[in-house]
Amino acid sequence: LEKEGCEIIRVAVQDKESACALGRIKEKAHIPVVADIHFNYRLAIDAAKNGADCIRLNPGNIYKENEIKKIVMEAAGRHIPIRIGVNSGSVKRKNNSSENVNARDMAESCMRYMRTLEKFNFRDIIISLKASDVPTTIKAYELMAKACNYPFHLGVTAAGSPGPGVIKSAIGIGTLLYNGIGDTIRVSLTGNPKEEVKTAYVILSSLGLREKGPDIISCPTCGRCRVNLVKIVGEAEKQLKKLHLEDKLTGVKIAIMGCHVNGPGEAREADIGIACGNGTGALFKKGRITKKVCEKNMVSSLISELQNLDK
Repeated sequence: LEKEGCEIIRVAVQDKESACALGRIKEKAHIPVVADIHFNYRLAIDAAKNGADCIRLNPGNIYKENEIKKIVMEAAGRHIPIRIGVNSGSVKRKNNSSENVNARDMAESCMRYMRTLEKFNFRDIIISLKASDVPTTIKAYELMAKACNYPFHLGVTAAGSPGPGVIKSAIGIGTLLYNGIGDTIRVSLTGNPKEEVKTAYVILSSLGLREKGPDIISCPTCGRCRVNLVKIVGEAEKQLKKLHLEDKLTGVKIAIMGCHVNGPGEAREADIGIACGNGTGALFKKGRITKKVCEKNMVSSLISELQNLDK
């Protein structure tokens, strides 16, 4: 995950053995390690003693004041922040109601916990309020953003498989970031966590907040397209990965356009671009046409220009 660009990692601490393992994990890791604690407050103390960089507590299952106070004393003494990790699935229903938890329920749960930490003179706090429902997630963060100035850790929890999960995460996290809310993010997908990191960077890049790899612009195919654009774009992406050019080309804009309507304009605005016609394409470099290429040579010509691109 570090190689993919992950900058913070959270690990589940379910027992004392897991807490002790944090020390060995920290020896190998070069990024902050957050200990995810539930039910047993003693595990939070053990995690702190074994080098955790942050403690995530769930107000739904660690809520006794005497237990929170013991965690706070340990965390404060070691200068370890505490993340208040509210999750809609763990928020206690009022009067054991069967109604769905809403954004206000989540915000109120968070505020109660925040006040408890502040009661013990602890203010090294991070706020997280995640629901699987996108509007609920957005509203909960908006409510808390009006109530405090602590940093926010964003995410849509249990977003699902990479297909729908990416969309839900992009809408939820992206909306909040666009509106100035959020300091760190987590994309939650059912699958390989590498996809979470990749998706996170795309979200950040789309908002101009972080760059990683090139920005590839390609059009949807339509009746004007006279080349196999899907194959060309797919092969170009494959070659960029194979040749390990992605990091080298961070911030580079690449346009691969399928027709003569928007193609020339997009290609001209890119660092390197191709505007396709009927089986041929015009290759642009820094806004100027450098040559014309046939369809079968488009990818090789594009890659060659990118390898020699002077940013």
